[in-house]
Amino acid sequence: MAQKILLVEDDPCFGSVLKSYLELSDYEVTLCVNGNDGLEAFRKDKFDICLLDVMMPEMDGFTLGKKIREIDGNVPFVYITAKSMKEDMKQGYEIGADDYICKPFNPLELVARVKSNLRRYTSLGSLTGENKAIYQVGGLVLNDDTKQVTVDDEPVKMTPIEYNILLLLMKNQGRVFSINQIYESIWNEDAIGADNTVAVHIRHIREKIEINPKEPRYLKVVWGVGYKIDKEQA
Repeated sequence: MAQKILLVEDDPCFGSVLKSYLELSDYEVTLCVNGNDGLEAFRKDKFDICLLDVMMPEMDGFTLGKKIREIDGNVPFVYITAKSMKEDMKQGYEIGADDYICKPFNPLELVARVKSNLRRYTSLGSLTGENKAIYQVGGLVLNDDTKQVTVDDEPVKMTPIEYNILLLLMKNQGRVFSINQIYESIWNEDAIGADNTVAVHIRHIREKIEINPKEPRYLKVVWGVGYKIDKEQA
């Protein structure tokens, strides 16, 4: 069965081009030309990934992304924008975006990004149960069979990127990972300007698993080196 993509792009011509390229790669694509229609489509159907333009009338991509995250905390989504990448990246990742691509770009690059995000989501995020394992540190438990995270028996919702970062650290308790190592392990590409991207996701994870994110019990920083989860609680 073809994987389903929600593409929200307010330029119908450009959107049609992207839709054609994605369909040539055997994806099923629903194209919407504004945020309201995109949200309505997302509520009516189940999508494997969402591609959201940022600059749209009525409802911009950031607002749409927030509403999508409220409905489904796991579905990956990628922002498409013509604005400065540095300006938009932080806000996009704050909302919970998994990736980012700036106009102008070759449509084949977008197809590659879609494949990469779906592969990462399928292998590590929520769709497979090949690695049946439970990792625990104190009250923090990650069940890689059910893809669930709990803290003191309370379930914690995580985006695929957040889950994958936490899984990496939980599977390697005690080992310190640099920002570049985390980025290259999760995004499967060279870590160029990865500091802000990783830092935003680390902060989100801490906000979800720590009682006091400023004094973390689990996800520790090793200044000048990177991040780790200790084998035992301090």
